[in-house]
This record gives sequence, structure tokens and C-alpha cells, in this order.
Amino acid sequence: MAAPAIGIAFGTAYSCVAVFQHGKVDVIANEQGHRITPSCVAFTEDEKLVGDAAKSQITMNPENTIFDMKRLIGRKFADPDFQEDMRHWPFTVLEGDDGVPLVQATLKGVVQSLRPEEICGMVIEEVKRTAEAYLGKIVTEAVIAVPAYFTDVQRQVVRDAGTYAGLKILRVMNEPTAAAMAYGLDKKTEAARNSLIFNLGGSSLDVALLSIEDGIFEVKAVAGDLHLGGEDFDNRLVHFFVQEFEKKHKRDLSRNPRAVRRLRNACELAKRSLSILNQASVEIDSLFEGIDFFTKIIRARLEELCGDLFRTTMVAVEKTLRDAGVEKLAVDDVILAGGSSRIPGIQKLIQEYFDGKELMQSINVDEVVAYGAALQAAVLTGDREGNGDELLSDDMTLLSVGIETAGGLLTPVIDRHVKFPAKGSHMVTTNVDGQTKVVIGVFEGERAMSTDNRFLGKLELSGLEPAPRGAVQVEVVFEISDKLELTVTATEKVSGRSEACTIPLDLQRFEKGELQKMIREADESFESDEVKRDVVERRNALLSFISNVRLVLDEPVFSEKVDDSDRTALTEKCSEAGQWLLDNLESDKIDIEEKQRELGDAFSAVIEKVYTDADQEAFSGLLTVFNSSANVSTKKGKAVA
Repeated sequence: MAAPAIGIAFGTAYSCVAVFQHGKVDVIANEQGHRITPSCVAFTEDEKLVGDAAKSQITMNPENTIFDMKRLIGRKFADPDFQEDMRHWPFTVLEGDDGVPLVQATLKGVVQSLRPEEICGMVIEEVKRTAEAYLGKIVTEAVIAVPAYFTDVQRQVVRDAGTYAGLKILRVMNEPTAAAMAYGLDKKTEAARNSLIFNLGGSSLDVALLSIEDGIFEVKAVAGDLHLGGEDFDNRLVHFFVQEFEKKHKRDLSRNPRAVRRLRNACELAKRSLSILNQASVEIDSLFEGIDFFTKIIRARLEELCGDLFRTTMVAVEKTLRDAGVEKLAVDDVILAGGSSRIPGIQKLIQEYFDGKELMQSINVDEVVAYGAALQAAVLTGDREGNGDELLSDDMTLLSVGIETAGGLLTPVIDRHVKFPAKGSHMVTTNVDGQTKVVIGVFEGERAMSTDNRFLGKLELSGLEPAPRGAVQVEVVFEISDKLELTVTATEKVSGRSEACTIPLDLQRFEKGELQKMIREADESFESDEVKRDVVERRNALLSFISNVRLVLDEPVFSEKVDDSDRTALTEKCSEAGQWLLDNLESDKIDIEEKQRELGDAFSAVIEKVYTDADQEAFSGLLTVFNSSANVSTKKGKAVA
């Protein structure tokens, strides 16, 4: 019988592996008896070391011991944040031909340059061996959990690392969802519950709000920081003690990588101790130039040194709730995950924000993500009951996707934070008389104007029958698959003529931080964008009104009753209004509404003259069509040809 699929939490500092069997999840200990394995690889004169063996010799071999490899994934060497990370690493990182960072290490006297997926693959291979030793079988399949903000580039690197380790990766899932599954998958509740997952690990913060109903998990919103975690708290402590050492002994130990590494290890232990105790000791024999370093630190000092970072975590919590449109009082559960979520100062901030709500941490926060990943693996392989939909619903649109409509507006077809698979549609019309094709511009983003958003592609539907402006209707349908492919279909309603295209929505198109920047700019520009949207919609409404007045003037039931002078005056009014729009591109909403009111008054005056003499039934029908057309014009965009 084949081995069950395993769940892996691949962390910056530590990785964890679990398996679902015999109706329960087992978190697997390595050969040293530890349930978490250091995400660390070392190279010596004789061999390659991974995990505990690598970490234990790091102070003796800092230049050839690789850690923090999760921060290498999907990054470019020239990235300023990456350059900042490099300052804390004793090992050498070079720039590859494609801008990808390469780790330089010496094994058996030979210098090697290793790609991030190779280094990560060595750690995944180590936890795979741990699982095989426990199960007594060869493991071939796994689910790996990564931060929710990992891009597709980063997720692909993780998949490649899994392949390097000899595994078929069933899925790369989000860590917050895995944590929620560990607590809530079996708790089938009829009433919907809102659960917030606060996942603070070694290098990243992920906050997610999930709605859970009838056992189905739906991610409502996510936020976080790819560059905030326990390693950053360690850096603050290292900097503090380097300064203290220099003040006491007039020596700058930061120039010695081995001394810094030993200090970092001591800082990590002190940080962990301060999650339990109010005071911790740092004792390092012969730290630098034969000088012993003995000191103490209290919890309050840690909170002072890292207070700004602690408070930053709450920004992500607030943003998640804001994006989900959920008040904090409506949050039923707050689940903690990641080793850094143990820090009392952070727990206090969370608890105060949620008015004293009890935090869920009964499952070991170091293990909860691997626990949930194992459940996911069991469902995907059929070893546990479930239809899979409940486990796939953490995939969702990170930005709204839509089309450019008249006036350059972006009209969303599928909103942000809609779970996959997703589908939406929008009706567009021709924009000028005699138009024989429409060009559908596809964009993503949250800004009002298409030019402020990201262009994804375009679709052209040609061969349309010439007709007056707005007479031809084209339905545009968006469909997003689980594979992150957007299919855009445009169909002319009368003839059935149709065209389609497929656009990949993988995050490879984003530079680091670009997605977060787009969302931040949309938040900051919301009020000004709404003003722009309102003005453009009023301009579009006036254009449609002008077009509809001209159409009515040509209708026999109306034109027969209108004398030439009124027709000429009304036609001139339409031309004047159209020219005014061209000459006043910066006009505001009030001016546009006034211009439409003037044209409306002129039109109404003509109606009053002819209404009593016209056939009331036919005339009333014509006005109904006119008003309906005007309303549609202001609510439905027109494709820009």
C-alpha cells in the first residue's frame, strides 16, 4: 500500500511535516526527536548537512551554512529589500545571469553556485525522509503551505523545490487556510462564522479572514507583510547587543560573521524565553577577540525595541477587516499560527483590538499549518471525506478585473476577493454610428480610470452590422478557472458572432511589492477616483442623451409632428452640447448636469407642442424606449473602439 500524502509547512526558520492516517493527524518528529526541523543547509569538507545537523555547526562554519532561504524565493538580486537582507547573512550570494540570486558554497573543496529551488529542495527532501522513516514507506506526494502573499513565481519555485526532493506537489496552499482547517474543518456549523487567522512566522505575516458555513471555508480577504517576522525581531536584538558590546568593550563585533551568528543564536533563545519569562540571560563565552559577553534583557525592553514592528502587525489586521467589509465585533474566532505569534506583546495588541476575545492557540502554533496541510493532502488523495471545494476556496481574485468603457472608465466584471472559479458578465454597445467592430480592453485594479490600472490584454470583435450608436449590443463574459486563467468572450446578441481569448492571471507579471502598491494607491485615491468616476458617468449620460434625442427626431411617429424650426433648434442644441463636451474636458459634474438639463428642457418643450396631436399609444411607447435607453446608457458601459 502506498504511503499517504504528507503536509509540509515550509518555514523560514523551521519546517514541519505531518500526515493524516488512522483518522487523525500526526505531526512527525525527526531523528533528533524534534517536531520542527531547522530550514538550514550546510556544506563541509566532507558532506552536506541539513536541518539540526546544519544548524548545530553554524558558528564554526558560517560562510557555508545557508539559512533564511525562504527569503531567496522568487526574489531578484537587485531588489533593495533583498540587498538589505544580505547584510545579515554570513554566506555569499551572487547575481545570476537572469538576475536570480545564487548562493555560493564550498563542498569538498569545490565552489558551487546554487539556485534557491535547489537549496529549498534539500530541506523539503529532509522532511520527506523524516516522514518516510516514520511511515516506513516511500512518500511521493505532498501539499506544501506557503504565505498567502507568495506570488506565482515564488509558488513555482516551491513546486520546483518539491520536484527536486522527489515529490509530486498536489498543491501549494496558503498558510492561513491551513491553520483554519486545523481548527475548523470538522466543525460543521449551520450559521456562518467569521474567523481571523493571524500567522506570524520567521519571515512573513499573513492575516486572513475566512467565512465558515456548513464546513465550507471562504476567504473573504487577506493582507500581510512579506518582510516581517521573527527574524526581524532577532535583528533588532542583535543590533541592540552589538551596540551594548561596543559601549562596554570598545570593539565592533559586527565585522566578525562568526561572532554575529553566535550572538544571533543567543538572541533567538532570549526572545523565546521572553515569551514565557519576564527576563532572559544572554551568555556567550569568548564572543569576540576573547571577550566573554554576559548580559540580561527584560520583556519590556524587547517590546520597546520591537514595538513599532509589533504595531505594524495590527495594520494588516485592520486592512483585512476593511477589505472584507467586516466589523471587528463580527469576528467569532481569532486563530494564532507561526512561532512569533507566541510573543506576549503581540498577543496583547491583538486581544486589546478585539476587546479581550480569547485567542485560539490550543494547537501548537509551530505545527498548526503542517496539521492543516496534512488534512488538505488527505482530501485531495481521497483519504479523508470532503468534496475538495471547501479546500480550494482560499483561491480568489487579488484585484478586480474588468473592461474599459466609454470615457476611459474601468468597469469591473469580476470584483476583488471573489473565489475561484469565478464568472461575470457585462453588456457593452457600439460607441459611434456605423461602428463595425468593438475592441474590449481588459484591465485589473481598483482605480476608477483604466489608465491607472494594469492592462492585461484586448479582444476584438469585428464584422458587426453598421447601425446607429448604441444599437448593437455585445455581451462580454469573464471566466476565471482554478488554474488562474481568465477567458474573455464577446458575443453580439443578434447575429451570435463571437470571439474569445485567454489571459493568464499568474502573479509573475508583478514586480515585488507592486501588488501591494496598487492596492495602497487605490485606497489612498478612493475619494478622488470617485469624483472622476462621477464626472465621466455624467459625461457619458449626456452623450447618450444627445444620441437618443437625435434618434427620436428621426422616428416617424415623432418627426411627422415636429415643425422644421423646432427640429433645427433641437438639432443645434444637440450639436452645441456635443461640442461643449469636447471644449470642456475638465468640466465638473454640476456643469455637465446643467448642460443636460438645458437640452432636456428644450426637448420637453418640443414634446409639449406635439404630444396632444400625436397618436398617444405610439408616442408613449417611443418615450418608454427613449427613457429606457437613456437609463441603460448611464448604467452600462460602452466598449471603446
